Amino acid sequence: MTSHDLVTRARRLADDLLAPRAEQVDQEGVPASHIEAIKQSGLLGVSAPVAYGGSAAPGAVARETAEILAGACCSTWFVQTQHHTPVMTLAKSELPVRERLLGPLSRGELMSGVAYAHLRAYPRIPVRVSRERGGWRFDGTVPWYTGWGLNDVMLLAGVTDADEALFAFTEAREQPGLRSSTPMRLAALTASRTVSLELDGLWLPQEAVALHVPYAQWAEADRPKPTNAAPAVFGVAAAALALLDENTAAPLRSRLDEVREQAYALAEHPVPHEHLAERLALRTQAYEVLMTATTAAVVAGGGRSLSLTSRAQRLAREALFLLVQGQTAESRAAHLKVLADA
Repeated sequence: MTSHDLVTRARRLADDLLAPRAEQVDQEGVPASHIEAIKQSGLLGVSAPVAYGGSAAPGAVARETAEILAGACCSTWFVQTQHHTPVMTLAKSELPVRERLLGPLSRGELMSGVAYAHLRAYPRIPVRVSRERGGWRFDGTVPWYTGWGLNDVMLLAGVTDADEALFAFTEAREQPGLRSSTPMRLAALTASRTVSLELDGLWLPQEAVALHVPYAQWAEADRPKPTNAAPAVFGVAAAALALLDENTAAPLRSRLDEVREQAYALAEHPVPHEHLAERLALRTQAYEVLMTATTAAVVAGGGRSLSLTSRAQRLAREALFLLVQGQTAESRAAHLKVLADA
């Protein structure tokens, strides 16, 4: 645990707003007022450069604030967590869009969503990008886009005919060439306003591009990310353990702390491409503790856990969501192997 100011703000936000309304949000949707509170908290700039209004906080702070938010209201956490990839993409970019958007995003004046996970389906290409009129044309389907109606902008990605990954910003709204589905009804996190996007000739200017590299180069940099245990897993597990008596919770909390310590030590490793098998193993172990903790919370709650107003069942459904969030073929295979060998 850290004493960083952003951790204090995250705890205050969680205790005063997010946790007390989490069951209501789960049923009704993340309200714009929650997003406004996140914007004003400074948490959207946790990892952003100080020169652009961010905090450039250590990774430990970013992980702890994510745990706190996810444990309080996983839907709100999931909407806002999309924002950090665009910020870090711009922080590393040398293209003109950096100067236009990095400051507003770092300061929380704007919030961004992301539409890029489909790149991991390669060699299947759900979104194709081609040159047109000095800019870029996007065609295809984005299967999942979270925060529709809450985000100001989005970072959209596709693959070019030359096998390049291209990321560009656009407004997060319907426009010529971009149409959204109705919000999806999901077993968990329906509140996050997740839609699919149909792209039919969406044109973006060259000035909107934030990243343009060979696909293989992007994939190599992306590969380690889904192998790490996500802070949200530890946050939701801790929230479930808080619903148990101490005799039941203590051994599970000890196991959770052990896995977290090992996973976060690897997250701090200076070479992200090393120890991938160990990272995947710890990710799976974190899931095991998560499922045990949330199952225990449901058992402890008895029949009351079946009510949609029950915190235990909400956390259990959120745990199901986290099992597949950020999943790749590699992480899926590793997890299934552990389950088959159990």
